[in-house]
Parts: sequence; C-alpha cells; structure tokens
Amino acid sequence: MLSPDRNKQQHPVVSRDEWLKARKAHLKNEKSLTHLRDLVSAERRTLPWVKVDKEYVFDTPTGKKTLADLFEGRSQLIVYHFMWRWDLGQGCKSCSLVADHIDGLNVHLANHDVKFVAISRGKLADLEAYKQRLGWKFDFISSYGSDFNFDYHVSFTDAQMASGKLDYNYQTIPSDHGLNELPGTSVFTRDDNGDVFHTYSSYARGGDLLLGVYNYLDLTPKGRNETQIMDWVKRNDEYEPNGNNTPSCCHP
Repeated sequence: MLSPDRNKQQHPVVSRDEWLKARKAHLKNEKSLTHLRDLVSAERRTLPWVKVDKEYVFDTPTGKKTLADLFEGRSQLIVYHFMWRWDLGQGCKSCSLVADHIDGLNVHLANHDVKFVAISRGKLADLEAYKQRLGWKFDFISSYGSDFNFDYHVSFTDAQMASGKLDYNYQTIPSDHGLNELPGTSVFTRDDNGDVFHTYSSYARGGDLLLGVYNYLDLTPKGRNETQIMDWVKRNDEYEPNGNNTPSCCHP
C-alpha cells in the first residue's frame, strides 16, 4: 500500500492551467464511456427473453414461495445470487459488500416497479442470522433443496466440481478454485397473465456495476488499491474501528 508521500512522488505536480488541460483531455474519455454505457444499457433492454417453465420454491421467513410470488405485485424482479460459504458457515465477503449497498436503494427500486431479493443456497436460519448480524433489511431467502442456483449457474454439484470444468459466465472455467458457489445477478419479468420470463444474468465482474463503493474509490488517487480483486474487502463488522485495516483475500 502506497504512503501518501510516495503516492505524491509518482505524480507530477503542475500549475492549475496544466492540470485543467489534462483534466479536459480525460473528460473526453469519460464522456465516451458514458455514451458507451448508455448504448450497452439500451442493448441489454432489447435482449430476447426465455419463459421460465420450471416451478422453483424458496424458503422465506413467511413460508414457501414460488419465483412468481417473489414479484409481490411488481412486473420486474432482480435476484442477487448470494454465495454462502459452507466451509466457513457464513456469507462470502464480496457478496456481503454488494449486499451493504441494497437497503439504501431498495425504496427507490420498489417505487420503480422493481422487486429486489437476495437468494442463497444457504439454509434459511443461517441466512436470517447472518442478515441480523450485518444489519440488513432486504429480503434474503433460501433456495436450498431447489434447482434454482444450479439452473442459473451459480452453484455446482460435486460431480461438476470433480470434472474440473464449470459452466460459468457463459464460458467453461476450471474448478480448481475449490468454490462450489459463485456470485451473479439475474433479472426476471412477469406479464399480466402471470408468466415469468428470464431476461438477463451477469456473473463475475459483471457485479462491479452494483458496487457504488467502487465508483467512489475510482475517483481517488489510490483507486481500489488492490493487488487481487477485492483483496481489501471485509464484512462490515470486521473492520477495525480506526480504519487501520490490512488487505485480506476476499475468498475467506
């Protein structure tokens, strides 16, 4: 981790006029990125849909619910596929970072015809205890015993792990990372007849889009300050109160 003095030594210190010239040059790239993001978002909305014919049943604090039930009267549903670390008996750190963003924006989603729910293959009692521990309010439900996670390629069977190859992020990846759960986001819509359609899923670094903290860090000179993706992340109750935290791998 760079000290402030060392970080300063690696950057030229210039006059305000020279800084403004460099900043305006950078603004051209920022605007190009904004326009490209708008284009990609518009393209995403035109993707074809797939009708969900299988009935999935989830464990929730208010009883069993189907995928259609989860919409709660809205026509759009965002599902965050939350990794449960069976080996640790708690949620994944990086998924927990995503989850820390949800409650603040959820009221806005709810008033824009969108229902959000986090779904994990962990057992409901474990999820509820973890949710209470980290102070979350959003709906956090269990797909344990369902094919849901497997069908949407975020959980993997023992046979799939043993094969050495997994179908994840629209490609084949090795299973040598040893994790039988991986993160993702899926979007569904429901029509007036009650039929449910799968419209979109993203995986791996597709989740960067959900991380407001990344956008703030990317504004700073040190940026994300990581040697591996999310190696600095801790669960929100694991940081030192004085902010003197050393980076640690996101996998544990």
